[in-house]
Amino acid sequence: MKVMVIGSGGREHAVVEKLKTSPLVSEIWVCPGNGGMTNVTFVNLNATDIDGITDYCTKNPPDFVVVTPDDPLSLGLVDRFNKIGIECFGPTKAAAEIESSKVFAKNLMKKYNIPTADYRVFDDENKAVIVIKADGLALGKGVTVANTLTEAIDAVKEAIALKKFGESGKNIVIEEYLEGVEVSVLTFTDGDKIVPMISSMDHKRALDGDEGNNTGGMGTVAPNPYYCEEINSRCMQEIFLPTIKALKAMGREFRGCLYFGLMLTTEGAKVIEYNCRFGDPEAQVVLPLLKSDLMKIMLDTSRGCLNPDSVVFEKEKAACCVIAASKGYPLLYQKGFGLTLPHTDNKETFCFCAGVKKEGEKLITNGGRVLGVTAVASNLKEAIENAYKLMDEVKFDNIYYRKDIGKKAMLALNKD
Repeated sequence: MKVMVIGSGGREHAVVEKLKTSPLVSEIWVCPGNGGMTNVTFVNLNATDIDGITDYCTKNPPDFVVVTPDDPLSLGLVDRFNKIGIECFGPTKAAAEIESSKVFAKNLMKKYNIPTADYRVFDDENKAVIVIKADGLALGKGVTVANTLTEAIDAVKEAIALKKFGESGKNIVIEEYLEGVEVSVLTFTDGDKIVPMISSMDHKRALDGDEGNNTGGMGTVAPNPYYCEEINSRCMQEIFLPTIKALKAMGREFRGCLYFGLMLTTEGAKVIEYNCRFGDPEAQVVLPLLKSDLMKIMLDTSRGCLNPDSVVFEKEKAACCVIAASKGYPLLYQKGFGLTLPHTDNKETFCFCAGVKKEGEKLITNGGRVLGVTAVASNLKEAIENAYKLMDEVKFDNIYYRKDIGKKAMLALNKD
């Protein structure tokens, strides 16, 4: 099959590398991809150019398309492919609203009794004043955890009055603050059946010790040691299945990857957020642990015949991904620096490129999150150590990365 992957980040690179291992795949196109990807055909169109991509694929039809970023999903790219008869992996625009509108997601959870933080929705800054979320897509940076009333007031003003997030901040959700351990669970779902992937732990804050600004993610480990089979069983009954049943009941059947951001509280697991696609950088630790054929799973998912027994992960291994970012990210940062990648074997060590551009034969930095290095090992301690050994080989001016990815997970394992 000729497969097109829409997107340009580290998540897309992880998907591409996994698809390369499938005997069902003969050729991979990336649209637009990035300079760090190899042995692929580049289609030079922006992922949000819905008309351009539709026109290109009408004239040069791939056999299958994987739509991974949130923006083209929320703009209805999958609906376009369905209309022109090209099979694809990803939810429709209506189903993707579970991520593109926090208000829709919270109202769904309330209506169908899915456990989440208590909340209210506001569109007037004078009425809203301590978790604050912009309603729409904000590149993973639309959330403020306010520790003081002043911080809460400032966050509300920035979102509504100053329009920091544009139309995405026209409405905001103010939530009860939840305490506990965060868990990311990616799932495959064909609209009826839902299969959780191996759990992971993201590190959202920019600085060590979970300090600094929220980012798109500075690193991940998998599996998450706080997430046991008992919790997974409860989540399946109380969260996962009720969510896909709710979407189907609303005429928004979800086929693709549905991401559950959970908080493990003293009252049980509660949903912090939904994403309508693979997480980034969660995909960079989860997919390397997948033993099954990703292409076959995606085909079955899109065709509504997903077999839970066909989704198999490495149970005796662990993975760690550390993100190399440009200093200053997620605020102001410089790009355009020469880049040296680490040596990897694509079996237990990987380098997934994100903000990378190719000029001639030279790679240069081209974004805030530049790349993620991932190591797979027989235990988490070894995976973390090997990921940081890889990071020692990465070279570019202005490099920054957290030095404590996996530390909290190791504390849990050592405690046990």
